[in-house]
Amino acid sequence: MTTHPKGNRMIDQELLKIVVCPITRSRLRHEGDYLVSEVGGIRYPIKEGLPVLLPSAAILPPGTTADELRRTSQPSPAAIPPAA
Repeated sequence: MTTHPKGNRMIDQELLKIVVCPITRSRLRHEGDYLVSEVGGIRYPIKEGLPVLLPSAAILPPGTTADELRRTSQPSPAAIPPAA
């Protein structure tokens, strides 16, 4: 973990390669004091340099629910390759 010029701690880029949003399973990006999911824009706070990736800590975009975001993040059956 490194320190951002503004004093905010930066999340290690290697960590961002492996963690995902627990609600949508999409990748996360670092924005200020939050990690934000690429699908749905769900925000997870970073407290004392550690991301809080709990659904109960998630800040949902206005007018959305976790169930709606889960449904929109699921691959369509046509996108799933058939079993061999």
